[in-house]
Amino acid sequence: MELVTISKVSKDYGISTRTLRYYEEIGLISSSDKEDYAYRAYDIQTINRIQQIVVLRKLSLSLKQIKAIFDNDDAQYALKVFLVKVEEIDNEVNSLNAVKSVLKSLIDKLKHSLDFDINSHLSDDSQLVNVINSLSSTSKKLKEKKAMENVKKVSETKESLGDVRIIYLPPAKVVSCHYVGKEPENNASKILDKFVLDNDLANKKPDLRVYGFNNPNPEGDEDYGYEYWVTIPDDMDVDETAIKKEFGGGLYATYCIKMGDFHKWQTFFEWVVKSEEYEYDPREPLSMGGSMEEHLNAFSFFNNKNEDRSFIQLDLLIPIKEISK
Repeated sequence: MELVTISKVSKDYGISTRTLRYYEEIGLISSSDKEDYAYRAYDIQTINRIQQIVVLRKLSLSLKQIKAIFDNDDAQYALKVFLVKVEEIDNEVNSLNAVKSVLKSLIDKLKHSLDFDINSHLSDDSQLVNVINSLSSTSKKLKEKKAMENVKKVSETKESLGDVRIIYLPPAKVVSCHYVGKEPENNASKILDKFVLDNDLANKKPDLRVYGFNNPNPEGDEDYGYEYWVTIPDDMDVDETAIKKEFGGGLYATYCIKMGDFHKWQTFFEWVVKSEEYEYDPREPLSMGGSMEEHLNAFSFFNNKNEDRSFIQLDLLIPIKEISK
């Protein structure tokens, strides 16, 4: 049986090797052993599964929903998931139509009344207020954000970004948790987890932050590395085996993703390159040119004792500086 390497699958289907590794980590796909070959490879059944994932992701299904469909042989279960998704899309369409109706009404009033007071109208028009209130009520029922927009996306790597934020990260003392080899994220995470728990860090520093980045970056099929930085109190004494470093902080562009949506790195970098206000400013850690992933809700993560806990949201961080005028 012919096996296909992870790098070829990544190229053929436009999915990063890291995303494929994440799919395997959460049980969506599995790799096969290839004789005299040290890296991941996939058989025809797994490649078919990857094709199915690509289709379902473009239909705006979450990875959790996709996995549930794959784990359940009953076609009725998939039917229920699709019906829920259609209902979410219908709700979103209704909300968008209501927004469109309000905007058209405001446009007509502005066109035909020179003394129309937009400020007072927005708060005094009872019909408008009722429509806005209904939109808020409808939005609470939505389980997926912008479902209709996602359905219309034809390419994961070419989608537009939503809310890119510009933030300043303060300098901090950090401890490095680094692993190079197979499953580097998982193994580096175990080192991080042990350090935080052994030092009761979540209680000593409730505002702790966790940054992560490839080190070294993968360049094909080979194993690579992943390094976590966790912030610590300035005066904290740590075991001599812990590697302490200084994080310089600075200005960053940041964009929030769900765990697994690593393809958005490319679009995010394109946003920075096209920006007329900011430009890329490489700095430490240099393995990714200073770009990092902040694993959000670290305090809750480390205080959750369930074995199935996991980080589910990331802030992508790209170091920037203002363009001189």
